[in-house]
Amino acid sequence: MSERFHVQADWDAEAEVWVSTSDIPGLHVEADTLGEFMELVEALAPEMLADNLGIKGPVPVEIRANRILDLTVA
Repeated sequence: MSERFHVQADWDAEAEVWVSTSDIPGLHVEADTLGEFMELVEALAPEMLADNLGIKGPVPVEIRANRILDLTVA
């Protein structure tokens, strides 16, 4: 399959979790760390692709993370 899917991880500073937006139907991920986020995407995305789109086999999924840090510079 040549179609590439996308998952965006954005830091929610108020809730202090990473939250997803994605073009994979049914995929919604929230996690305390980016590592946990990645593990959840790896576990859940194949199931969502199979169940909701009937996709089987290897599928490229691009994951991008975004977080703004307020740093104090001395």
